[in-house]
Amino acid sequence: MVSVAARRRNVAGAFGVRNPEAIRGKTILLIDDVMTTGATVSACARTLLRAGAKEIRALCLARVSRDGSLPL
Repeated sequence: MVSVAARRRNVAGAFGVRNPEAIRGKTILLIDDVMTTGATVSACARTLLRAGAKEIRALCLARVSRDGSLPL
């Protein structure tokens, strides 16, 4: 498994907002199919907040546990 730090470096600067006016002051819902480290959602959220979004919420459909067990 890739470390959290390595994954954060991998997605750093990967996202941008073309039209900040379209999201300014809005609440945005990010949907991730499978969350592993959370780095992708975090990078997206930071980018959207810097562009003026009011609030970011995230929904993931599945989460990978770090120890390989099935979360209950």
